[in-house]
Amino acid sequence: MRSLLLILLFLSCLASPSRSEDSIQIGIIGLDTSHVIAFTKQFNDPEQPNYVPGGRVVAAYRGGSPDIPSSADRIDGFTETLVNDFGVKLYEDIPTLCKNVDAILLESVDGRKHLEQVRPVFDAGLPVFIDKPVAGSLKDAIKIYRLAKESGTPCWSASSLRFRPGVVAVAQEDAGDIRGAFSYGPASIEPTHPDLFWYGIHPTEALFTVLGSGCISVSRTHTEDTDVVTGIWDDGKVGVVYGQRNQKAGFKVIKFGTRKIIEQTEGGDYTGMLEAIIEFFRTGIPPVSAEDTLEIYAFMEAADESKRRNGQPVALEEVMRMGTQLPHKSH
Repeated sequence: MRSLLLILLFLSCLASPSRSEDSIQIGIIGLDTSHVIAFTKQFNDPEQPNYVPGGRVVAAYRGGSPDIPSSADRIDGFTETLVNDFGVKLYEDIPTLCKNVDAILLESVDGRKHLEQVRPVFDAGLPVFIDKPVAGSLKDAIKIYRLAKESGTPCWSASSLRFRPGVVAVAQEDAGDIRGAFSYGPASIEPTHPDLFWYGIHPTEALFTVLGSGCISVSRTHTEDTDVVTGIWDDGKVGVVYGQRNQKAGFKVIKFGTRKIIEQTEGGDYTGMLEAIIEFFRTGIPPVSAEDTLEIYAFMEAADESKRRNGQPVALEEVMRMGTQLPHKSH
């Protein structure tokens, strides 16, 4: 009889695992970006060609920023789609949302909101992915990662380009000793944020995915239509971000080595990043370190400082040291 009971118990566990592949209940903070629809489709709809199993978006906090048109003009439509098409439940505040989910996607398009919005997530101890930009300033980005460490809460941020097959292939292919890289992409500007934080984060993160960390200084050439931001690495590599506005735009990264020049030949979508997010929610191990992310944001903040200094080189160490004394951006 005892053996029969053990067998029945074993079969019961197989039929109803304590944590199934789809049991991670995900909450979203901020419904003012198209990412909330795209991510939810890939997490919630098994019929999607690039379905990502392992979690389900079940709840959300609306958020929104009335002083950013791309937030104010789109939030109602995105909210309606999530509620009507995916059955997502809305909560009036973030602490209550956190009590009803296992993990958080902080999706507010306005990086200025992230420090305030992530505090109750850290209080709840929930793993959190913070979509780009991680914050509205380098100062706030540093605070976010410090609070994450102090609270012991797993946290990370990245551009989806870091995980796109084409970028990964360029980063991984052997070209001999690497001398530098060139990354281009759209770089529209939102006046409430440092220039590259808004959309230039994508080609910037692609550059760092290929070259790795170690940038020591940045200089920038700026016109109405174009930004050219040049970084010097501590081992002599040179990395260039070419930001495009008011022109035909696309994404591409090129790596220069002693034996080969390797050009990106394929694109991608959000799938690689979403798979990394689910793995992070399972393990609590961020795929991108705080140090690497903060160097990327120091690069972009130093680009703004170089613009203020008419293109003069700016050391990343100086920008990090300036901290809370960074001057207000001006255009």
